[in-house]
Amino acid sequence: MKTAWETLLKDSVRNPRELAGCLPLDLAGAETVTAVYPMKINPYFLDLMLQKGPTLIRQVVPDTRELLDPIGMDDPLGEENYSPVPNLTHRYPDRVLFLVSSECPVYCRFCTRKRRIGKTGAVTTRALTECFRYIRAHREVRDVLLSGGDPLLLSDERLEWILSSVRSIPHVEIIRIGTRVPGALPQRVTARLCRMLKKYHPLYFNLHFNHSDELTDASKQACGHLADAGIPLGSQTVLLRGINDEPSVVQNLMTSLLAMRVRPYYLLQGDLTRGTNHFRTRLETGLKILRHLRGRVSGLAVPTYVVDLPGGGGKVPLIPEYRLEQRGREAVFKNYLDQEYRYSEPTIP
Repeated sequence: MKTAWETLLKDSVRNPRELAGCLPLDLAGAETVTAVYPMKINPYFLDLMLQKGPTLIRQVVPDTRELLDPIGMDDPLGEENYSPVPNLTHRYPDRVLFLVSSECPVYCRFCTRKRRIGKTGAVTTRALTECFRYIRAHREVRDVLLSGGDPLLLSDERLEWILSSVRSIPHVEIIRIGTRVPGALPQRVTARLCRMLKKYHPLYFNLHFNHSDELTDASKQACGHLADAGIPLGSQTVLLRGINDEPSVVQNLMTSLLAMRVRPYYLLQGDLTRGTNHFRTRLETGLKILRHLRGRVSGLAVPTYVVDLPGGGGKVPLIPEYRLEQRGREAVFKNYLDQEYRYSEPTIP
């Protein structure tokens, strides 16, 4: 017998014709797009987006501009180039990205893995076992990030098998899970799931929220259950043109997340993924947002603004320039109100 969340997933909308009666839609265009980049919207998120409007609709409904991207790349972060075995990327010395699922609660139109999501089958036991073998053989790996797709779309049993297998490797210190479930399918966060997760600490979750319209009572409850299970929660927000690229919108989201015990972690500049150019903003947009946040909200609510460099260069932080000049041992700064201040550095023999 299927659980409530499994039933919601089974009833997901995958054909644009099913949307035509719900909202204005270029049906022919949407069908052309989904032939290249599949669509999936579960009933929970469908109802929510019809209530909230464009902030959510544009995130998941196909747009013909996805086929008109002049500069996008299939694998913008070079994940395949750093993949010693399928489904695992080892780009940084001490950590690996481990893709354990090929499914998500919704298919985000800006997804950095548009080349994979909804197009590949389930990750097989044999493939997962090969990844365990690689991690075990590389003692420098102390941090394993489970991603996909969304790991929480696996059954409790399958997910526990993966967690227990990774946790059994002596040199792995922490495990992280990247998921959009609390915002896109919060029904998945059950008491049974949380009881199982508690057995595998230290365990961290990176959640994905892009707009405060996603913060429903159900999503708040899901985050509360995870936090009560002792799991530190961080949020990752993708900067999306016309959706969340205004300072007040990001401020509202970050402060609301913090009130839910979710610490803002990253504000991500859009990757150079093929089919996502219409979502991407200029770098100055993100810097403007950070300048607005600094000083107006608690430092706990200020994420790190990062660009994940094309080709596998890794994440680099961007921050507004606050130091105007250096005059000998005196540095001249401006604060968030554009007021100037001077700071004298120490004399060091």
